[in-house]
Amino acid sequence: MTSKEQLIELLLTKPKSKLITPLINEVESLSKINLQCDAELLKGVWELKWSSSTQPWLKQAPWLENLQVLDPIQNKGMNLLRLSGPIGALAVIAVEAELSINGDNQVGVRFKKGGWIGPSVSNGWRPKLLKNINQSFPAWLDITALDDSLRICRGNAGTCFALIKRHDLSVCDWIAPSIEQN
Repeated sequence: MTSKEQLIELLLTKPKSKLITPLINEVESLSKINLQCDAELLKGVWELKWSSSTQPWLKQAPWLENLQVLDPIQNKGMNLLRLSGPIGALAVIAVEAELSINGDNQVGVRFKKGGWIGPSVSNGWRPKLLKNINQSFPAWLDITALDDSLRICRGNAGTCFALIKRHDLSVCDWIAPSIEQN
């Protein structure tokens, strides 16, 4: 089993394992990132499975889904926090962002709006109660490992994140396709 496969298995089954940090370091050391060519790999719904942060909303919990929806082609992203299971569809805490590719491995993030998004109703429409965010500092993620199943990144504050792609969830459930893409 490769170090990446071991890491994914631990992220899914034992997210508090002490082996995760050394495996992240190993996977990062073997990774070559070029977002100028591979930005499409970022597109998808990603679930945070591990974080070096001490913030409670950035810690893995079985009752909470911490999702990140990325569409780098439209320069849009969204962080979503919802309860696991069927009740999670009723309400989501959301932060919308504008994304930019800043070189070979960096994604710029400018937070635009935050608040509540309700359940999907007719034709996929969702009620939203979002307030503008006045972000006073630049934010970014250095992507240190990326493929169609795993993304490791480090934020501008130094926090390391490990995310698994959720192939059962769709970007278009959260970010409407632009007219040019239709």
